[in-house]
Amino acid sequence: MTKADNPVSAEAPVEAVLREELAHGDVVLGTVEPILGHLLANHDHSLFSDEIVAGVRGMITSVAHQMLEAQAEVVDEASPHGFASRNAAELATAIASGPGFLAHCHALAIECHLAQRLRSRSSIDPVLSPLLQSLIASDEVETATLAMHALASQARFTQHQKRMYLPLMELPADLFHQALTSWHEYSEGLGKPVIDRVEAKLRKSFDESRSRLGLLTRLVEGMGGGARAALSISHSGSALFLTALASISQQHRDVVALSTNDRQMARLALALRSAGLNSKEVSEQFLYLHPDVSLPEGFAQLRVDRARAILDSSAGWQAD
Repeated sequence: MTKADNPVSAEAPVEAVLREELAHGDVVLGTVEPILGHLLANHDHSLFSDEIVAGVRGMITSVAHQMLEAQAEVVDEASPHGFASRNAAELATAIASGPGFLAHCHALAIECHLAQRLRSRSSIDPVLSPLLQSLIASDEVETATLAMHALASQARFTQHQKRMYLPLMELPADLFHQALTSWHEYSEGLGKPVIDRVEAKLRKSFDESRSRLGLLTRLVEGMGGGARAALSISHSGSALFLTALASISQQHRDVVALSTNDRQMARLALALRSAGLNSKEVSEQFLYLHPDVSLPEGFAQLRVDRARAILDSSAGWQAD
């Protein structure tokens, strides 16, 4: 993390450093969707072969494909898969133009790459972590069952990411509704009776609480004060770590996933401190996430409430 040249005199130097770094991070976050939109709209793949961009493109196209395949099944198309394949690109463009959709897919791709990096560098299993294993072995049947479902969902997520596939049922409710709205506009010529039947078909299998993110959130919430244990990424694994940090630091999970990037280290440090971790514990997490980076001088004196206040000053990036 870079030191500020002119720290604000009204606050401790470390607070000024982190506030300035956070402001730089906000600028970067604000450019994510416009840049992704530009890259996805450019069809010269030789210029944009980055794996993250390809993953985002694949996920959005898969969402469009699923919706169009459902439409084709309702109207008895001879080849629903073929119909969806022919038309998915156009609908995907419409879906991607909605607020938040690109950023969510980008966060999922970042999360997947984080898990891969942790596995190769620190032998942290991307699916079954020690914490999840202990929750599966819980004497509380509800907790054990929920943890088993979360394990299965995390395993599917890993496989889906390899295929650049995002199941409709895994979308957050607001983005599922947004995708439906895009499909409505795209398919308005079908007539209301057909549109209603297709929408009913799509909604029938959607239950946000049973999605991977829904299961992880319920698991963390069920841990109560014990959720602090999930703030050790080597113990909890990346999925539970991101979910717990988002919950405790009161940020959107997508933003927390993006904070693991090397241009968002101030946000990550502030989030960990605001969640109650001391300087030594924050440094331990940085050893896994950014092993070549040291916390700024004076970080040990940063109070939890000041870390939260600085993080809260990042308007527009808190949890909904």
